[in-house]
Amino acid sequence: MSGSSKFLDPKRTLEQRRQAVVNLWDFLVRGGIADTTRSPGEVIDTGRVRRLTRYTPVEGVEPRGLPVLLVPPLGAQSLCFDLRKGASVVEHLVESGRPTYLVDYDDLKAADKDLGIEHWVNDVLPNAIQKVSDDNGGSEVDLIGWCMGGLLSICTDAVHPELPIHTLTLVASPFDMSKVPIMAPLRAIGKVSGGRIVGTGLRTIGSIPSPLVSLGFKATALPTYLKKPMTVWKRRDDREFLGQVQAVDLLMNNMVAYPGRATMQVYQRMALRNEVATGKIQGPNKLVDLDNVDVPVLAVGGHRDVLAPIPAVHHVGDLLPNSPDVRLETAPGGHLGVLTGTQARDTTWAFIDSFLDDHA
Repeated sequence: MSGSSKFLDPKRTLEQRRQAVVNLWDFLVRGGIADTTRSPGEVIDTGRVRRLTRYTPVEGVEPRGLPVLLVPPLGAQSLCFDLRKGASVVEHLVESGRPTYLVDYDDLKAADKDLGIEHWVNDVLPNAIQKVSDDNGGSEVDLIGWCMGGLLSICTDAVHPELPIHTLTLVASPFDMSKVPIMAPLRAIGKVSGGRIVGTGLRTIGSIPSPLVSLGFKATALPTYLKKPMTVWKRRDDREFLGQVQAVDLLMNNMVAYPGRATMQVYQRMALRNEVATGKIQGPNKLVDLDNVDVPVLAVGGHRDVLAPIPAVHHVGDLLPNSPDVRLETAPGGHLGVLTGTQARDTTWAFIDSFLDDHA
């Protein structure tokens, strides 16, 4: 039986039909199905485009392991780690007893357009890591980064060996852009024009406005968005699926602006020159050399991720000769789904739990 005939089966029971109507009514009219209430916590430190949140432990749950710092990418709201109840990385970590923190970057102001990646590597993350350590009696800290958050984390470790970083977990973080097919046209245009077309555009607009950031993320999954109405209809019986769709839409529709200088650096260093694939990235005043990473590293790629395909993610395994343990895992889902999709609990989160426990 095909998927279409299954969901249009006239033999569906009256209760199934009633539940489908309730689901669609809640999804389309009543404001949604998902519980997107944020996990409780408090801001314990702030700085320029830096805000550090400490999540409230669950009463009665025994503390477990070292403190964990969650690192989102630029452009994405911190709710990527706290998507909805039942599909929240934050909720999972806190309920496991791990002291859990998150650094996010607040809304960029006009004066922040000139911030480069070095600001995050030399200021935002080092200050957040040290504060988490101090808040836990000087302990080391486990970092978990999604997408560029993983790249920022590993670069920070490479540049600042004095920081109390214990392990690095990188989810959907691409290290070899030659293995990202959707980037091929951009790379080709850049090579022909010497990067002038995109570069001129970035200098003209300053920062990437949040609506364009949202549009860019959606464009990478255009077929999914075009098929969304039919998919929602076919899956109208699946309340869990509809809740996930609602939560993902909330994230995608509320991205934040991307600083222009940082965008230019990513375009030139990653898209055009593919420097990250070599493990050596020349910063404004210091070389970022991944040979300096000497902590355990876990990298997880998603089977359906077009922004960070598995070969691009797992390439990091060739760049860390001095890490005592490099684990390369794969999990179901696309770019966001691998982090916080409906199957993440049994795959990505299980990999993370095992990795952190093994190095506790």
